[in-house]
Amino acid sequence: MSIDMSTLTSPPSGTPFSGEQKEYLAGFFAGVSQRGMRFSDAAPVAKESPPALDDLIFEERVKRELHPLEAYGQILENAIGNKTPDKEEIFRFKWNGLFFLTPVKDAYMARLRIPGGFLSTHQLREIARVADELTTGYVQITTRANFQIRLIAPKDAPEVLRRIQSVGLHTRGAGADNIRNLTANPTAGVDPVELIDVRPFTHDLAARIINDRAFYDLPRKFNIAVDGGGLIGAVEDTNDIGAKAVPHGDGVAFRIALGGATGHKAFARDAGVLVMPEQLVKVVMAMVRVFIAKGNRGDRKKARLKHLLEKMPLAEFVAEAEKLLGFPLTRTPYDSEKLRWASQELPHSHIGDFPQKQRGLNYVGVTTPVGHITPKQMLRVAELADLYGSGEVRLTVWQNFIIPNVLDAFVPTLKKALAKCGLGTTQSNVASGIIACTGSRYCKFAQADTKTHALELTKHLEKHVELDQPVNIHFTGCPNSCAQHFMGDIGLLGVKVKGEDGYHVFIAGGFGKHQAVGRQIFTGVVAAELPSLVEKMLRSYLRLRDGKETFMAFSVRHEVGKLQEVFSNE
Repeated sequence: MSIDMSTLTSPPSGTPFSGEQKEYLAGFFAGVSQRGMRFSDAAPVAKESPPALDDLIFEERVKRELHPLEAYGQILENAIGNKTPDKEEIFRFKWNGLFFLTPVKDAYMARLRIPGGFLSTHQLREIARVADELTTGYVQITTRANFQIRLIAPKDAPEVLRRIQSVGLHTRGAGADNIRNLTANPTAGVDPVELIDVRPFTHDLAARIINDRAFYDLPRKFNIAVDGGGLIGAVEDTNDIGAKAVPHGDGVAFRIALGGATGHKAFARDAGVLVMPEQLVKVVMAMVRVFIAKGNRGDRKKARLKHLLEKMPLAEFVAEAEKLLGFPLTRTPYDSEKLRWASQELPHSHIGDFPQKQRGLNYVGVTTPVGHITPKQMLRVAELADLYGSGEVRLTVWQNFIIPNVLDAFVPTLKKALAKCGLGTTQSNVASGIIACTGSRYCKFAQADTKTHALELTKHLEKHVELDQPVNIHFTGCPNSCAQHFMGDIGLLGVKVKGEDGYHVFIAGGFGKHQAVGRQIFTGVVAAELPSLVEKMLRSYLRLRDGKETFMAFSVRHEVGKLQEVFSNE
């Protein structure tokens, strides 16, 4: 590189360079030249052009053509003529919590956002009225401590969304490539054994998510749970990010687990870090942003965080999050023996009445079989929660709810009142552990009518088998595993068997301290034969178990072939 100093006559200011300045510049450029550099090396680097729309998969193209949150105007337009949505609209409208049920029904299902499942009674009343006045009245509690209301005509969709928002709730981001409803301990703040009240973290996370557009464009759906160590767990190890409170010195910290997706046979893995409570929200948000940047947007079947972590080591993922945070996280080895599993101390602690940490107060867990609840029942529950509680109702991941802050003297009266409206409060080692996804009546993916079959199985087992320990039975209609069949003591996956509803049968799944992926033991059992088969399985367990061992321990102790023989010949 040679510089003609005669050309350096004047800087931009117009004042001529002095001799000393020219000498300095000549030396500078000579040094640059000796290092093999050119002016072109300092030229701005052109930004990589985004891929052409035609090169994107359907879902990513639809999101780029119009941000789904901006499709609300089309929801209004469709309502005018009661018009059904087209293919692109069906996908976009999920960002407003609307799921079109075709080909099962030509109507929407609306899924809400109820962070942690924490509801006030005025919110519960409005949800009930919306369901009664604008839908068929079909309401279900989900396995993410949430409500879904079904069969909404396109003409009524805007009014449903407006009224839900009018009581401080949302449907935004309730489906598709978004962070789903946050789950937490339903007994947070009242639990006698919890390490920390996780409600503040849940509400803070929820507010950040709903107000940041970046969190409405993930590669795929995303689940987050925060567990403070209470009696009713948040099943955090089944989530993409699960935060679990652990004792730390004289206080509490959180361990972070990543990549849970039980439909893909994966529990979340410990990330090897300890997070202080004041850091938790920022850490979780940073980790979500890493997934947004690094996740797979070219293959929907490999787009969950689980799949990213199969290629990116956990340590690298944490390091990427630290770059965004601007501070290092505390590394600490994982030791399951030092963890505290309060949620395992009482059988089915989400049903029945239990003392709170506040002296003289109790929480009452109420059963809603397979999550079904009517608007009339919801209105009555709101009334009872006001009369005998503190105006709160809390949904659980077990498809039921609790009423907290009930005085000792009011517990018997409340339980009788609930029973009169068809809602039980008595723990059952069978019924309290049966959950079911939506099923084929209202879901196009489901291969079996899960809720009907779950109720039939419950009725049969309650009549024919007496258990002295709880057994969890999970019905799910398709491999998406909304009811998490892989983590049940008995898991049932819906399939078609010669055109009839049927199930593959899995055993010995578990979560928390007993985390395990269930093993398949029977294939293609027709739904009509399921009650007698499960009865045989439970009778064999009771007859052959070692002392008081659990169904899971009994199942793990035997090979699948032996169990098939024993169960079939019972």
